[in-house]
Amino acid sequence: MTVAVGGRRGVDLSNGLENIPVLIERSPDEPTCPEFQYSPDNVQGPGCTVDPSEITVPGCSCITQSCFTESCSCLQAHGRAYNNTRILLDLHKTNTGYCSPVFECNALCSCGDTCSNRVVQRGLRLRLEVFSTWNRGWGVRTLEPIKCGKFVCEYAGEVIGFEEARRRQLAQMTGQNNYIIAVREHAGTDSVTETFVDPAVVGNVGRFLNHSCLPNLFMLPVRVHSVVPRLALFAGRDIDVLEELTFDYSGGYSNQPSVELLSTRSDAAIQASRTDGLQRKACHCGSVPLGLQSHSCHLVLEHGYLGFFLWALLCT
Repeated sequence: MTVAVGGRRGVDLSNGLENIPVLIERSPDEPTCPEFQYSPDNVQGPGCTVDPSEITVPGCSCITQSCFTESCSCLQAHGRAYNNTRILLDLHKTNTGYCSPVFECNALCSCGDTCSNRVVQRGLRLRLEVFSTWNRGWGVRTLEPIKCGKFVCEYAGEVIGFEEARRRQLAQMTGQNNYIIAVREHAGTDSVTETFVDPAVVGNVGRFLNHSCLPNLFMLPVRVHSVVPRLALFAGRDIDVLEELTFDYSGGYSNQPSVELLSTRSDAAIQASRTDGLQRKACHCGSVPLGLQSHSCHLVLEHGYLGFFLWALLCT
């Protein structure tokens, strides 16, 4: 179906499932649309023990249209993540290597749909276009300016278990794209939660985002109705019209290329066992100095208490 968005015409990749059509630009190099099932939300896949659509997080009893920290149990328990215009607060945490997950008001909350603590759950609100890059396959660009801290889109797909993620990795042929991203969350010394998302077969516009060592987006785990986090991408700076949207597949966001950070010997052992048999892949993001543009992009970041571990098992 051909649609018009912001003066541009194209095919709606979401088939009407998003609030705003996601355009895809046809080109001679990429004549056909990628074959996958579009889904704006995460879906339960093999090895996932919790249905992402199941409501498992308690709600607040606020009777106002928007919640206030003084009276909202959600904000008191988890803190305020957004300002009144739904811009993410505390962006500096993304440069420290530590960041807290975000909890939004949910379906069990009594507050209204206009509550400022409802952001990611409102879905895509920006005009985006999937296009063919000159050296990295498909990419995503914005058709409107994006302010720093604004929610852009999710990285949605099948939520799978570790064994299934590894099986899919090892079954891939040379040259095939990998889309699996994992998040490890630490809640103290002994509590670790892992989430693996694969949008290869079922996914949204986020599956087309390219890697950059100097990205303009960063990823945060956001919980809405379920204990299963949504992998939300926010603008790390002001972004211009037609600028390509990228994020660091290793989970970092800074003005320097990511480096490997292993915090403890046990973490290093886990990482070594889980990357056994998985190959590195050259980075072509173009954000590093000339002569270093084929550096390895199999990167690791380890975050601390209530932080998150983001690991691209193999960069696309």
